[in-house]
Amino acid sequence: MAIVNVTPDSFSDGGERLDPTRAIDDGLRFVAEGADFVDVGGESTRPGSLPTPPDEELRRILPVVEGLARQGAIVSIDTRRAVVAQAALDAGARIVNDVSALRDDAEMLPLVAQRQVDVVLMHRRGLPENTFAGPGYDNVVEDVRKFLIERADVCETAGVKYERIALDPGLGFGKSVAQELELIAGAGRLAEAGYPVLIGCSRKSFVGKLTGVAKASDRDPASVWLSVEAARRGASIVRVHDVAGTRQALAVSLAMR
Repeated sequence: MAIVNVTPDSFSDGGERLDPTRAIDDGLRFVAEGADFVDVGGESTRPGSLPTPPDEELRRILPVVEGLARQGAIVSIDTRRAVVAQAALDAGARIVNDVSALRDDAEMLPLVAQRQVDVVLMHRRGLPENTFAGPGYDNVVEDVRKFLIERADVCETAGVKYERIALDPGLGFGKSVAQELELIAGAGRLAEAGYPVLIGCSRKSFVGKLTGVAKASDRDPASVWLSVEAARRGASIVRVHDVAGTRQALAVSLAMR
């Protein structure tokens, strides 16, 4: 899953793709490099970020979603809002990727169920604006697994088909560095419920803390390695900035098995 942020303030690539033409070109390049999905987001959810007005989020994402879908890309819309998700689906998106696991907007679950689209449910502690403050964990893998399975059950009860649900443990969203690593190592445990597991570790701050690399865009080598390790341990989808590098590394890892 390739990341295409169309925001001025995302932690890694904010401001790089404010021009829709640039964002579309980058998304199509990622597909050519081997991306299966292109995840378009118009609101930063980095720690400390404030909510983006829905009208502004729509202004940012709609031309990009339309342009990518028109060229045959499988587009995921990264949003917490039903009004944005609905407009993106109408524009050609086929996946809803919600960092709140469909909790922030009461209309999101009925929308996903009615449209019968694929959905990614992510675990998140707290909110971006309070730096994801919230209760701690007894066992981070088991606590996150329990939450995600409960959310998947809610979706299935509402009519979302089992095979349309993927689970994301939410690296970078209210976890310590040690807990991030536990979740990558525990990808197989998360996958035991039968849902595909998505791991998104690319360029995140914990990668910088592990490597001492301050600039997010310089963290690709370690991010690629972590994505391969996540796949080796049971993740079905990795969400990345460096598509070409990750594809090459995954091919070699698969050949070595």
